[in-house]
Amino acid sequence: MTKYYLMIISAMLMWGSIGIFVRAVPLSSQELVLARCILGSIFLVTLFILKKEKVDREAFKRNLPLLILSGVAMGINWIFLFNAFALTSISMATLAYYLAPIFVMVGATVLLKERLTAVKVMAVLAAMIGMVLVNGTDMGGVNPAMGLASGVLAAVFYASVTLINKFVHGLKGLEITIVQLLAATPVALIATIFTHQGPVTLPGGKAFLALLVLGVIHTGVCLFLYFSAIQKLPGQTVALLSYLDPGSALFFAAIFLHEKMVFVQILGALLILGGAAFGELFKKKKV
Repeated sequence: MTKYYLMIISAMLMWGSIGIFVRAVPLSSQELVLARCILGSIFLVTLFILKKEKVDREAFKRNLPLLILSGVAMGINWIFLFNAFALTSISMATLAYYLAPIFVMVGATVLLKERLTAVKVMAVLAAMIGMVLVNGTDMGGVNPAMGLASGVLAAVFYASVTLINKFVHGLKGLEITIVQLLAATPVALIATIFTHQGPVTLPGGKAFLALLVLGVIHTGVCLFLYFSAIQKLPGQTVALLSYLDPGSALFFAAIFLHEKMVFVQILGALLILGGAAFGELFKKKKV
């Protein structure tokens, strides 16, 4: 079980660094999502071929509708998230988006029949308070109300991806990730076609390297680690550990982008990381 904890924690910490690389790529949000889907799919399919993996065809057929549904939800989730960033402040969009772990926790209780413990509730509340302290509550932007709604919808689809994957059985994480990325690609393509303006240009130099990292590492590798882990871990645990992503993002931004961290933000980050640690370590101590 420790292996799966390390996998999801690694994915969350790597996702926390995504902002560093996004800043270096001069593409629109929709183009960036499409590029991530394509590059991540190519990397994972290549890895699958090289490993000469054998697929359980019956399990594949049985799970295919769920995998496609989850992949489409993942693509829609990314589109709503980037739409939220465009319409309201980054802080408000992020706060709305990280309602997702709460939705996962509630969904795990209703759909997966997991027992909702007081420790997990307190840990998630601590992490959510930390999120408020880290990001603030600025409702700026060109359309704050629509931006907030987009952020909440992104959270709903993010939670649905996690919960749907809990019903996938008999397949490995690599197979799951490939199908879901392939299913998300048409969604990203449609969004790009409807929003793209001007000629199509590919970034070069350091921007291209940053795009490769986003596609291969942040999409292919991280999604593989994430989907492999959530099949083995309780939904409430997945929800709680999801807060490591925004918590670590603050430290990465301070170290690599030289963004200043005020005391309130440091306190918020400690609440996020402390809440995640307490929610898991306290449970392990009690077992």
